[in-house]
Amino acid sequence: MSNMIDVICIGQAVIDCITKAKEPQPYKPNVYRAKTIELHTGGDAVNEAIALRKLGRNVSIVCALGNDMAGEIILNTVSKHGVHIDLIQHSSITTPIANLQVNEDGSRISINSNATKLEGVSLDSIKFPPSKVVSFASLFRPPLVNLNTIKNLMLQAKENGSIICADTKLPLSDHISIEDYNDILPLIDYFFPNENEAKYYSSLNEYSDITKFFHNKGISNVIIKLGDKGCYVSNQKEEYLVEAIKIENIIDTTGAGDHFVAGFINGIIQEHTFDECVNMAMQEAAKSISHTGGNK
Repeated sequence: MSNMIDVICIGQAVIDCITKAKEPQPYKPNVYRAKTIELHTGGDAVNEAIALRKLGRNVSIVCALGNDMAGEIILNTVSKHGVHIDLIQHSSITTPIANLQVNEDGSRISINSNATKLEGVSLDSIKFPPSKVVSFASLFRPPLVNLNTIKNLMLQAKENGSIICADTKLPLSDHISIEDYNDILPLIDYFFPNENEAKYYSSLNEYSDITKFFHNKGISNVIIKLGDKGCYVSNQKEEYLVEAIKIENIIDTTGAGDHFVAGFINGIIQEHTFDECVNMAMQEAAKSISHTGGNK
């Protein structure tokens, strides 16, 4: 790999405990039999970073890990894939573990604990090396909630000449108003909310109205991820709906949005057109739902 970092991915790192079954069937009294139960590394930053490494990019990750077994698994996994780990924050937190039930159609239900709040974790001391892209993979979800922290990280990225991408999350508990973040939104070059997040933060329902809302906030490129409906994209010059790639055998949609963003970022780095980046994103998302877990 070259010395120049292509992408810095910032955000969540978790262990996903994935249970696959139409409905767990009784096996013995108080015991249920699932089709499979597997552990996978996950979280937006981890999924993006590994996906980008597989696409040949030089990647660094910023996340928070506890000094526990779950943290060790994540650290070993991203290291094995060649992701740079020197910006990972180690602390006394409990590394988050998500309990996911994946249904036969690939949809999922997630159960999380308070560990996802990452209480006591701060990214204020992070100093970025130069990179082509900085991806805020879990915007509005710990560790990317504090306005001043986000703003300082984004200003660092801009000073380094980096392109800023941001993938959003719904807030864990406390209500977050997009108006509170007006100062940082114009710093974002590419914005990737999913449909629920886009409607939540804009308080609008029509895709065209939503993209205009975020354009008026200063964001140049808005890409709304629509799951099996594809995506709705707008770069202020044009806006259009892109249908999803049809997949006959959907295994698990966990991490599909992260792979979508990774594919798009790969296109940015290779200096493809906006339309080409969208197509690359759709291809990566389609590939990701053919296996269990957010990365393979």
